[in-house]
Amino acid sequence: MKSLSVCLLLLAATSLSPWPAVPLSHAVVAQQKKLPDPNRVPPLVRTTTRREVRRLGFGGTLTLVGAPVGSITIEGWSRSEVDITAEIQIRADTEADLDRLAALNNFTLDDDTNHIRVLTMGTHDKVFMRSVAKKFPKELLGLPWKIDYRIRVPISIDLDINAGRGPVSLGGIEGDVRLTASEGEAKLNLAGGSLAVTIASGKVNLIVPLRSWRRGGVDIRMAVGDITLELPSGFSADLDGEILRAGQINYAYGELEVREKPGLTPRKMKARAGVGGSFFQLTVGVGTININKATISK
Repeated sequence: MKSLSVCLLLLAATSLSPWPAVPLSHAVVAQQKKLPDPNRVPPLVRTTTRREVRRLGFGGTLTLVGAPVGSITIEGWSRSEVDITAEIQIRADTEADLDRLAALNNFTLDDDTNHIRVLTMGTHDKVFMRSVAKKFPKELLGLPWKIDYRIRVPISIDLDINAGRGPVSLGGIEGDVRLTASEGEAKLNLAGGSLAVTIASGKVNLIVPLRSWRRGGVDIRMAVGDITLELPSGFSADLDGEILRAGQINYAYGELEVREKPGLTPRKMKARAGVGGSFFQLTVGVGTININKATISK
C-alpha cells in the first residue's frame, strides 16, 4: 500500500506541474546548440578588381560613398578624367555563397557633365536589399567584406567622401574637400580649399606643404582620437583648438603666438602663425591635438 501511495503522489505532482515534460534527449540537444559567432571569419575568400574611367573636367565634383570597411586613396593628377580602381573582397563558407554575395557587394557609377558619384552597394544597405533581394539568406547578411578604392582625379575638383572603417589618404588636390568617417586614420597632404573633416574615432594627420593655405580654411572634428597638424617653418594662419572633455594640446611647432585669450593652454588654443591668414579650427572630444613642424622634402 505504501508503494502505491507514493506512486499516486508522484503522478499527482506531475499532472499539477505548470511545465510540460521535456524528453531528456531534447534537453541535451538544446544545451549543445550553439549560436552563430558574429566574429567568425569564413574560410573562403574571393578578391576581384574593377576599373572604371570617366571624363571629368577641372572644377567638377566627385562624390564617394565608401564601403562599411575598406581603404580610400585619392590622388590629384593632370588629366581631365577620373580613374577608379576598386579591389572587392568577400568571404563565405561555400562557392555558391560567394556567387550570391558577389552579385550584390559592388559599386555603381552615376555621372554627368561635371559630377561623378561612386556609390557602394551591398548587404549592409537595408533599403537596397529590400529593393533587389528580399529573400536573401539572413545568415549571409553579416559576413565580412570590404572594398579598397584607389582613385585619381583632376587636381582642381571638389571631393565629398563618406567613408566607413579604414584608412583614408588624400593628396595633390586643390578643391574643396568634405570627409566624414566612422573610424579610421586619415592622412591628408593638402595646401588649399575648404577642408571639413568629421571622424568619430581614429586619427587625422594633416600635412601642409606650403607656407600659406590657399583659399578657404580648415575645420577638423574628432570625437575620440588624435589630430596632428604638420606645418612648414614660416607658415601663416590663425589657429583655434579645443579639447572638449579629456586630453591636451601639444605645441611642438615653436612658431605660434597668442592671438587672443586664453592663448596657448593645455585644453584651448587661440594662436597665430606668422602674419595670420586662413582660419584653422581643430576640435577633439577625448584625445590630443598636436601642432608639429613638417619636414618638407625638396
